[in-house]
Amino acid sequence: MDPSIEPAGFVVVSDTGDRIHFLDWGGEGRPGVVLIHGLSNTAWAWAQVARRVAAHRRVVAMDLRGHGLSDAPTGRYEPELLAADVVAVAEGSGALDPEGVVLAGHGFGGIVAAWAAAALGERCRRLVLVDGGWEDIAASSGMEPDEFLRGLDEPPEVLRSMTAYLAERAAFDPATWDADQETAARATVVETPAGRLVPATRPHALAACVEAMFDYRPATVLPAVRAPIVALAATSPPPVAGLPPMDLAVLPATGHNLMRYRPDDVAAAILGGAPG
Repeated sequence: MDPSIEPAGFVVVSDTGDRIHFLDWGGEGRPGVVLIHGLSNTAWAWAQVARRVAAHRRVVAMDLRGHGLSDAPTGRYEPELLAADVVAVAEGSGALDPEGVVLAGHGFGGIVAAWAAAALGERCRRLVLVDGGWEDIAASSGMEPDEFLRGLDEPPEVLRSMTAYLAERAAFDPATWDADQETAARATVVETPAGRLVPATRPHALAACVEAMFDYRPATVLPAVRAPIVALAATSPPPVAGLPPMDLAVLPATGHNLMRYRPDDVAAAILGGAPG
């Protein structure tokens, strides 16, 4: 891994005319890789993994619509729309070529990656689900989307200043806190003139993504994926009926963000190795 690598930022225009931003980490190996972050996050969440993958493969990380520097149109965020954004980034960045593309998604990004993999058919060479994408959230959570959405709110004391926010994020696991993690954390908030923070993800977009997540049925989507599926879980997931065979690896970690806590293993899974 080269810690000096800094990505360039680009945008592609989707079929709906919306601009979707991505970070290009370079690399030359094939097939290329597209990385997709989870709720309320940005492409920078993948920095540690992207640096490792770029040593072997062409790799980009995208901002979902409504997140990061991508456009945030109003309305429902339909599966077909979110999948089309992934395909637009894969094609526009050059990550997708005749050898196909590898898709990796974290949390909600795993759901989006699954939708995109199904849409790509044989052009998707590998689907990596990082702590998400195999679960029916509506069934397993017992919540309504509005209730789940309220649970995503940050405590006011965490948002009182950038110092407080970064300290809270670092405290999750001080050993894995570094410059990349700080950049990723800063990208998820906006500092007001008064010094307080507000989430960078647009509220209407976050609500629309949660609605889409609750509509996801893995037993319908994943069997339509023609590529091998690798699943990485922070804890042993409960069985879900109707799923296709998957190569599951449980990677015990401090929390949900396996890209921060287990970057070597996540990179290995994307590259086709054996994580854990």
